[in-house]
Amino acid sequence: MLVTKEAIAGMIPHTGNMCLLDGVSHWDANSITCVSQTHHDVANPMRINGQLPALSGIEYAAQAMAVHGGLTGLVDEKPKSGYLAGLRDVVCHVSRLDDLEGEMVVDAEQVMGDASLAIYNFSLKVGATAVLQGRATVVLNVTGETA
Repeated sequence: MLVTKEAIAGMIPHTGNMCLLDGVSHWDANSITCVSQTHHDVANPMRINGQLPALSGIEYAAQAMAVHGGLTGLVDEKPKSGYLAGLRDVVCHVSRLDDLEGEMVVDAEQVMGDASLAIYNFSLKVGATAVLQGRATVVLNVTGETA
């Protein structure tokens, strides 16, 4: 593992069980691949009535994007907040995450970005099962102040 869960927790605003990624297996200037088993965790805070909806995968992808920003230097310090400003072309191939066996792989590829805004294509899979894919626009707000 190139980046551990503990290091990830230092790069994103989420703490405790809300830090959903277990590690980073690959990253470069344009992309990141993260892994997680937290979709099996009964204490996952995104569960609703004991189930983890597939759309929760958007949060996994958003965290991968935040980690990528930290690793590439797009974000200089741990952000206090970030905003998912838009989603496009989101397709869910399954309805739930908690019933999928195996490790989740979260891929994100930066299409464009600077210190205030980034656009990523993302996809999630568990084993050979495609889970979710789409494009996200993220507004970065390192200071926590609004413009």
